Amino acid sequence: MEWNGAVEKDRLMSQDAPQLQSRLEFALEASLSAAELILRHFRSDDLQVQFKSDNSPVTLADRGAEELLRAAIMSEFPGDGILGEELGTLESTTGYRWILDPIDGTKAFVHGVEQFGTLIGMQYQERTVLGVCRFPALDEVLYAVQGQGTWRRIRGAEPVRCHVSATHQLSEALFCYTEIDSWSDVDCLDRLQRMCAAVRVSRGWGDCYGHAMVASGRADVMIDPIMSPWDAAALLPIMQEAGGHFIGWNGHACIDAGNGISVNGFLKDAVFNVLGE
Repeated sequence: MEWNGAVEKDRLMSQDAPQLQSRLEFALEASLSAAELILRHFRSDDLQVQFKSDNSPVTLADRGAEELLRAAIMSEFPGDGILGEELGTLESTTGYRWILDPIDGTKAFVHGVEQFGTLIGMQYQERTVLGVCRFPALDEVLYAVQGQGTWRRIRGAEPVRCHVSATHQLSEALFCYTEIDSWSDVDCLDRLQRMCAAVRVSRGWGDCYGHAMVASGRADVMIDPIMSPWDAAALLPIMQEAGGHFIGWNGHACIDAGNGISVNGFLKDAVFNVLGE
């Protein structure tokens, strides 16, 4: 069981605590089952890759992992809604909605690179309250419930609470970004160039891995110019509970801005000054 009951259970103080606790425990276990399925396909010689209408890749692992997660949710929490990247929407009758990205970073996955993750987010009454980000090939998971901190577990060790960095100056920051083509697609290459010029180090550690780097204090800024709600839902509570921000380029903490920024608690204004209009 991933849940560290001796530490986290006593922290759940809100009236929704039992419901959130049970769903977090479930999400951690379900994401572990999805990871086992995904790893059976990882670096497989016969892995088949198809391309969706937006030219993004998808594999049997993506679809199989989402099918597994959806079936488990519908069995355990039959009234909860589901929004998934691959298999659409199921409406909620409980106020809870799961938001799934079975493999965030499919391009890394198909090229045998370990920096892909399974994202499980949850909304309650339209508030994003829970996030799990698991990296199957790295045996690492970050998770958060609103008001209870962000926790990181690596290779079966005890969970450790994690925090964003204390970097105060953008000139000292490590900045992560996803592929350059996505910046070009939204005509923002000049913004990427300005960010790279403003920071100490810039690296293409992208997708959810870059955001997890910020949440765990290993990087200071991660920017994605193109994001969908299933890319963002798990990250918002993870970043907030780690002491940072997950915000759209509109400046709001939301999952449907079409883009996203993870940043520590000190650099938000500096990042927006560089990005400009």
